[in-house]
Parts: sequence; structure tokens; C-alpha cells
Amino acid sequence: MNFARVMTARNAPLAAAALSVLMLCALPAAAEEFRHSFVKGDRYRVLSRVDEDVYINRRYSYSAEIFNRIAFSVEDLRADGAGLLAGIFSTSERYEGGSSYVTERFYESRYWQKPDGRFEIEPKYYMPVVRHVPTFPARDLKPGDTWNAPGEERHDLREGFGIAEPYVIPIDVRYRYRGEAAYKGKPVRLIEAAYTVFFRPEAPKSWANFYPLQIAGYSDQLIYWDHENGGILAYEEDFKFVFDLSNGNSIEYRGKASAEVIEAQLMDRGALSKQVEDAMQGLKDVKVTSDELGVTISLENIQFEADSARMLPGEKAKIERIAQLLSKIPERDLLVAGHTALAGTAAARAELSRERARTVAELLIALGAREPDAITVIGYGAERPIAENATEAGRSRNRRVEITILEN
Repeated sequence: MNFARVMTARNAPLAAAALSVLMLCALPAAAEEFRHSFVKGDRYRVLSRVDEDVYINRRYSYSAEIFNRIAFSVEDLRADGAGLLAGIFSTSERYEGGSSYVTERFYESRYWQKPDGRFEIEPKYYMPVVRHVPTFPARDLKPGDTWNAPGEERHDLREGFGIAEPYVIPIDVRYRYRGEAAYKGKPVRLIEAAYTVFFRPEAPKSWANFYPLQIAGYSDQLIYWDHENGGILAYEEDFKFVFDLSNGNSIEYRGKASAEVIEAQLMDRGALSKQVEDAMQGLKDVKVTSDELGVTISLENIQFEADSARMLPGEKAKIERIAQLLSKIPERDLLVAGHTALAGTAAARAELSRERARTVAELLIALGAREPDAITVIGYGAERPIAENATEAGRSRNRRVEITILEN
């Protein structure tokens, strides 16, 4: 199973959670074949974190702590051994003064990955950002062997830059197979992957205000390869990238990142829905539904101060009851989504719904229902109504926060 860094709207390479110390073992003498392999129906999560510093015109500007969550499933297999992967990607940032991670949008992607690691993917998809890494040669490898293979990065530069199409940066990746190691007690193969970027692109077809004139930097990665199952288990990365812009400014991102792949447990949605419904009995304006995403607790007509994310005191008891339930099923991640009625501007609705969802998420964290990196927060504004906005009864239903216990 392959996975890749994702990027913030400020175009920083991302990744994830701190990894354990490795214990290098004796290097095997025999050469081995390296191939990506897939099992139809398998589901995976990639959890990643990046700590980066951002410099503007070579002066320190701020630091960012970003969490990424990718949910994959293997939908089909091909005779050549390729797997059809479907994924939902989110990039979240921790707000100052809070514990939860807030995302701006979700990305969906579908692509074939061949056994050697190469992708077959439609140009419309923004994710994964880093593609064809690792790609393996058509020969067995022994410790110390090196090889090169082409890859690419594709970035979403719509926000800020106003560039409508995925932004492609070609890369040439240098690999070295280091040998056997152990990751959290599991035998793995250790692979180095590194590339430098010095790219002077043509001006895009359209842009807003400015665009990258030159991109330079590097990525040094250590990949922990699950040889038994044919996929990446985890990785670590050091990176630095500098964007020189057409307005004369430069933005530099530097930091460390890491990520880990976790196989998902099959959810019995029927049984979980029943458990949640029983636990929510007697709570006013609380509904339970289920779909392919998971089981959702919808808090309709949730009460906040007007045009504010300050929850009214009477609502806290509902969240406390939900937190008690969630603490009994700790193995599932959560999505907390805010929604508003159709009033005000789209930007104001999005901000208000996001802040209200964050209020609920922060309370769940404070009550011990989940750790911060097990909750993703998003605000949809009025994009997903469940009732007509023409009546107050309908608007009150649309003013809601949904807590989804995620399938994957």
C-alpha cells in the first residue's frame, strides 16, 4: 500500500506522527524481489504529522503543526497485479489555543497502482501529492543496491495562487536499499529515497496576483517496507522547499515529517448503530444514521449564542453523554462537521460552522472521549442542508453538528 505527503494551502510538504526508534539487524546476503501487492477489500488509514517552520523573504514567520489523515480501500485487482485504490484525503492544522485539528476540505482520489509502484491516475485528481514513490526496478535487490526512478509532485495551488489545474513538479528519485530492520517489533526492509528539486516552470494559464517562478529544495525519506505484505508500513522525512514568486517574494518551508499505515478493522454498522441509538435515547433533537462513511450522531438545532461558537449551557449535557459512549469504542476515529442555515455570506457561514464544530470537538477531547489526532473538524456552512431554509423549523434542523464514527 503506497501513500504520500499531502500539502497545506500554503504549499508545504506534510506528513506525520512520531515514529519509534529502529534497531538495525544484520543485512541479508541474498537478493530479494520488491513489489507492491494488494488484496481486494483491504482498508487502510495513513496517519501523518508534520512540524514545519515557514520563512518569508528568508525571515522566520511562523511554525505549523499539521495532521493528515488518508483512508484507502482496495476496490479491484487487475491481471497484471495492479490494485485500484480509492482514497479520501484530509489535511488539518491545529489552531492556536486549541487541541483539535481543523481541515478546510476533503479530497477524493481513485487510481491504479502497479506492482512496481507506478500510478495510473486521471489528471483531475490532486491527491496523492507525491506519486510513483517508491518505484522498484525489474530486478532483485540486495543491501547496498541503488537505483533511480522518475516521479512527480502534484499540488493544489487554487487558494492563494489561483492556479486552476493541479500543479505538476517532476522529480527524479534516488533510492538505496539498506537492508533489514525492525519497526515496533515488526521485521521491515529499510529503503532510502531522496530527491532534489530545481524547477523553473512556465507561467500557468491563469493565476491570481502571483505564481511560482522557481521552486528549489529537497526531500530525504526513510521508508519502512513491509516485505511480507508488499507495502509501506511507515516513513520519516526531512524537507526544505523554497518558492520564489513572480511578485519578488519567497516562501520557504522546512521541517520534519513522518507517517504510519494502519490496517482498518471491519465495522459492524448495524450493531454499532443500535448501540449508539440505545445510548442516545431521551436526548432531544439527536438523530442517528449510518452510511458508507460510518455511524453519525446528528445534533440538530444545537444551541449556541447568536452568530457565535459559544455553546449554551444546556447543550453540554448532550456532549457529555456522547463522550461517555465514544469512550467505550475508542478504536474508531471521529469526524466532527458543522453546518449552518442559509444566512449571511458563504465565507461567514463556513467560518461559523467550523468554529461550532471545533467547540464540540474540543469538549469531546476535554472529556477524554478521544485524543486530538483521532478527531478531524470541518465546517460545511450551508452546503449540505437536510431541510428547507424557507421556514424556521427547517433552518433549525440545518443548524447542526454531526459526529461521525468513521468506518475507516
